[in-house]
Amino acid sequence: MVMKPNAAKTAQLQTLLRQGFEALNRGQVQRASDCCRQILGIQPDLVEGHFLVGLVALEMRDRRTALSAFGSVTKLQPDHPAAWAQLAKLFIGDGQLNRADAALEKVARADPDDPLVCDLVGTIYTRMGEHGSAREWYGKAIKIRPKHPPYLLNYANNLVYHGETGDAEKVLREIITIDENNPQAHWVLASARKAEDRAHIELMQTLLSSHKQHPRLEAFYHYAIGKELEDLQAWDDAFEAFQRGATVRRKTVEYDEAAEIEMFEFLAERFTADWVDDGSTGHDSNAPIFVLGQPRTGTTLIERIITSHSQVHSAGELQQFGMAVRRLSEHTDPRRFSKQLFESALGLDCARVGAVYMESTRRVQGDTPRFVDKLPQNYFYIPMILKALPNSRIVHLTRDPMDSCFASYKQLFADAYLHSYDLEEMARHHCRYRRLMGVWRERFGERFLDISYEDTVSDIEPNARRLVEFLDLPWEDACLRFHEQKHAVSTASAVQVREPAHTRSIGRWRRYETQLQPMRKILEQHGIEIRGAGA
Repeated sequence: MVMKPNAAKTAQLQTLLRQGFEALNRGQVQRASDCCRQILGIQPDLVEGHFLVGLVALEMRDRRTALSAFGSVTKLQPDHPAAWAQLAKLFIGDGQLNRADAALEKVARADPDDPLVCDLVGTIYTRMGEHGSAREWYGKAIKIRPKHPPYLLNYANNLVYHGETGDAEKVLREIITIDENNPQAHWVLASARKAEDRAHIELMQTLLSSHKQHPRLEAFYHYAIGKELEDLQAWDDAFEAFQRGATVRRKTVEYDEAAEIEMFEFLAERFTADWVDDGSTGHDSNAPIFVLGQPRTGTTLIERIITSHSQVHSAGELQQFGMAVRRLSEHTDPRRFSKQLFESALGLDCARVGAVYMESTRRVQGDTPRFVDKLPQNYFYIPMILKALPNSRIVHLTRDPMDSCFASYKQLFADAYLHSYDLEEMARHHCRYRRLMGVWRERFGERFLDISYEDTVSDIEPNARRLVEFLDLPWEDACLRFHEQKHAVSTASAVQVREPAHTRSIGRWRRYETQLQPMRKILEQHGIEIRGAGA
């Protein structure tokens, strides 16, 4: 039987689409790209063809082509929820919250019944810090496909962020029942509650020995085992697990220490007091409060104290300041921080940087007069923040260097803090950070507040009052009851900050004093004082 021309064309297109998606799923990106070219050569307005182009571009990290392709899909089919969801994700990555929000509205109007789209929307809302909306969409994904571990895992994480650790544990155990060898589920379970025995540790050790894992997945098991061993005060075994986790994770990241050294030196050399005070006028808003420093130093604790105040909203860890610099300087290097990024920022109109920052964060500023941006790495941008938003406030966390370094070393991060998986690299990075903060303090010290983690948890009220006074806010007793807040926390401190202030973490590094000698040696060689406080 001879097929009619239109039928033959349709069959050819369907074959190419199937081959393209199959190739993409197998990681054969060039083969999938070839299929795209053939498809659009036959029918340039085929919606599925443009969607496949977008997915291939995402795999190739070609954001511009992905934006164009998904944009073409929505022009050809305005109610295409998957394309709008992908656009929202791209907009979030560019710090364009308002455009992301508009795209998400398009998704909601389309009322998708694809669980993959629902889960993606939940993930986007999570990145926006809107964990209530995220829960709704994760719930939709689970309702459509109830026993799918990736969807259940995102939902469990959301429960942890909301402090509902008991419900989260039930979901995590359900995942493990469905898929016992699920490293991420085991890691989240270990993080969500305190271990009382070795049962879960032994299960994870069995899974490690009986399954070949990708290093990135293997790391989840080691860090989870380390955390539970630490719960049980098995200090030596805990450190061994953390070290194994750090070693395998280090294999999966590309940390360019030479480039980082160059960047730190450039910042200290070029962002001078004269550069900040050049007579230009920044954006006049006093709404932003930046809480920054090294990770795992108490930034979330301080943010919770501040946002317990009735006039302050928690906006989360925002990438928007850096994104504003990128957009206005047209900087396209995918590295989050580099000498080249800051070099391109030197000539920017900082009032425009401030305006773009305020506009791009409008969606998450809340309905209070002030909001907190708690991205630790904003310490790089202190001079630019002072110039772009001169009426904002900056709070910098300090913590004992050994506790600070070790707290990062034993934490498995997503795709940030690439220096934290090797003791000596971690220590050298910390020395550079301390030197840079010393430079900022010498030049701009009267314009930001240093606040000590140790002093705050040891005697919270005077330090909280000093903090609130610096922010030019009236005192409210609620700031002492920060642990009673109900709003979600998506950082590694999600469980700890729901407790009253405690001193258990001060000097914890001394439990591992022998193992941490390489770190200590480098810190002391650079003149960094090690506190003598015990655990």
